[in-house]
Amino acid sequence: MTVGLLSAVVFTPLVGALVIGFAPARWARILALVTSLIAWVISLWVAVGFSAGVQGFQLVEKLDWIPIFGIQYKLGIDGLSLALIVLTTTLSWISILASFAPIQTRIKEYMISFLILEVGMLGVFLALDTFLFYIFWEVVLVPMYLIIGIWGGANRIYATIKFVLYTLVGSLLMLVAILATAFAYQGAHGGAWAGAFDFEALKAYAGTTGFADGLQLLGFAAFFLAFAIKVPMFPFHTWLPDAHVEAPTAGSVILAGVLLKLGGYGFIRFSLSLYPDASHTYAPLIIVLSLIAIIYGAIVAMVQPDLKKLVAYSSVSHMGFVTLGIFVFQEQAMDGAILQMVNHGLITGALFLLVGVIYERTHDRTIAKMGGLAALTPVYAATLGFFVFASAGLPGLSGFIGEFLTLIGSFVANPWVAAVAAVVMILGAVYLLWMFQRVVLGEPSAFLLGLKHHLSDMTATEILTLAPLGALVVVFGLFPGILLNLVSGPAKVALAAVGQGTAITVDPIWVAAGLGFVVAVIAWRLLALRPRRPTDDGGSAVQTVEGAA
Repeated sequence: MTVGLLSAVVFTPLVGALVIGFAPARWARILALVTSLIAWVISLWVAVGFSAGVQGFQLVEKLDWIPIFGIQYKLGIDGLSLALIVLTTTLSWISILASFAPIQTRIKEYMISFLILEVGMLGVFLALDTFLFYIFWEVVLVPMYLIIGIWGGANRIYATIKFVLYTLVGSLLMLVAILATAFAYQGAHGGAWAGAFDFEALKAYAGTTGFADGLQLLGFAAFFLAFAIKVPMFPFHTWLPDAHVEAPTAGSVILAGVLLKLGGYGFIRFSLSLYPDASHTYAPLIIVLSLIAIIYGAIVAMVQPDLKKLVAYSSVSHMGFVTLGIFVFQEQAMDGAILQMVNHGLITGALFLLVGVIYERTHDRTIAKMGGLAALTPVYAATLGFFVFASAGLPGLSGFIGEFLTLIGSFVANPWVAAVAAVVMILGAVYLLWMFQRVVLGEPSAFLLGLKHHLSDMTATEILTLAPLGALVVVFGLFPGILLNLVSGPAKVALAAVGQGTAITVDPIWVAAGLGFVVAVIAWRLLALRPRRPTDDGGSAVQTVEGAA
């Protein structure tokens, strides 16, 4: 096999990381930026040559890796993969550029970690062998652990260990499911391992003969846990705010912009295709958890005193629309879910960049200390307002179309589900606009006035990192067909796969146990949200357990 474009886009960052490892430290920044830009250009080259109307995977690269077990190095791309690949390479070079000023220690190690992280993310979206997919999935964990743990905030050790433990538990269960599925396929084919890890072969088998009910239920549950933690879905979301708050700005951008999408991608690519019957069985529970995430994330975001934590909890709410759109099994909702993944990556990535801009000047993210930024930093205030309105779903910007399609598809599937999600969208506008009012409008606060010349407006480099994201938000908002033409094919394929399935009959005792667990978790989280007692100095503690920094 000759190295193709897909291998080139995946491993270009690895080559760059090796070069940086042997180069002087003073060259690390520019080498990392050049490397990420090369990977970005290759991804655009792939996009130009991609045929949106062709069914199936394109540019497939295949090489026997461990032939005794049928494991292959196999890459392929469809419209879903392409959208996420270009999103990843775009946010990667922007994040590296945004790291030039904030990262002043161990620069070489930071850039190497970031490029290896890019390798893992790109590999996840392109792997067509389940074992290879797992390898890339795990590659992502190590560099993100280092980025948070070394270059993060004061509580970085707690945050990064929590992130690793959550992710690792789900990943190991997913590996068990991958092996169990491979053994089942091998047993059904006379003991031959050929195709046991090949996604296309497994998908074809799942759509014809199908895996046993027990394997589907347990395999889906294992995959679900890995993907739900990554999304993250309620109640597996608690690692996310801590990781975001402690991560450096670029780490938060990639975490929100790309890593959360790994979970949504996994649901669409693997869960629906390999376990169609189990997907129908678990769908009602996942829809309920998605609605809880939408509501819960919005309510908790409203009470956050920390600007970065507010944006983090907004991700929990917005990603709830993604899982909702996937599991109502309706074409428009599925299209909306995929668009929501891309648009969330652009908008929330930009919001985290903007949080980083103000933090570099004030070394504080407390909303109560802000106020009047429009008078002191007008360019920053206007840019923040643009992305706030995009996140709130203003028509004409890309944040609107994904949620709109998800609601339409959900209404076709179940009007009550759509009604709940639509009402909660109002809460999104509440916490975003209220935050904007407190941070930007009014007279400058005493805290900001005390910074004097340290509070400068945005630099050319900061504008350069945000301009491409703003342009894409406008383009995809006005011309959503650009993305819809790409993703509609994969969305139909995923729905066709799951459409062949029917719900598996489950013992009512297990159903009751599952519902009881959900109710218990909700009750526990509501108790955690109770107001604290007044402090000894007479102040009223308006923060909650969730809202504490």
